[in-house]
Amino acid sequence: MNTRGLIDQLLQSGGNLMQNPAANQAKSAATDKVSQLSGLLGGQGKGLMAGGALGMLLGNKKLRKTGGKVAVYGGLAALGVVAYKAYSNYQKNQTTAPQGTPETVDRLPAPQAEQHSHAILRAIIGAAKADGHIDDKERELIDGEIQKLSSDAELTRWFDEELRKPLDPADIARAATTPEMAAEMYLASLLVVDEQNFMEKAYLTELARQLKLDPSLVQELETQVLEMR
Repeated sequence: MNTRGLIDQLLQSGGNLMQNPAANQAKSAATDKVSQLSGLLGGQGKGLMAGGALGMLLGNKKLRKTGGKVAVYGGLAALGVVAYKAYSNYQKNQTTAPQGTPETVDRLPAPQAEQHSHAILRAIIGAAKADGHIDDKERELIDGEIQKLSSDAELTRWFDEELRKPLDPADIARAATTPEMAAEMYLASLLVVDEQNFMEKAYLTELARQLKLDPSLVQELETQVLEMR
């Protein structure tokens, strides 16, 4: 599955929408009715389709701040750079932390990067579901837009299954097989959630626990996100 390509389209389209308030407003209106969605997205290219899928997946209130510089400056690779910085800072301040060069998604060969991408996309979907806003109708709309973005039947089927799963932080955390991957998953979740929402904040706390992240690393990741806004 080409998970990385899909994440890049979602994140980078989010950056385009943040820089274009008129487009963002159009996407907000598009999520209300299927007919409006079809009219706005038809024939306008994958960037707008990704924006529509992102808007529905994350909810309009999140679209304005999701991704920050990650979205604007390079999608998944930029997320890896931010995770690398956070993890490196954490290592410097913790004598018991794993040492060596952090192997974040931006520094890995394609097969390993795809594994990281898969885990990060699971984290994004999970965080998007944390406030319970995705109903059956929205799932169908999101599925339709993802199918337009990717011709990979396996990927679109997997995406649909993830959307329909009950939200379980423990299940999501099992995708992390390295400390760096866990950090990337938490970072991606931070970019998605509304920290003012009690349900989403509680979800983040539990996700960090399930990912077995050191509180100092959690703090460093949160600092990096604050600096991006």
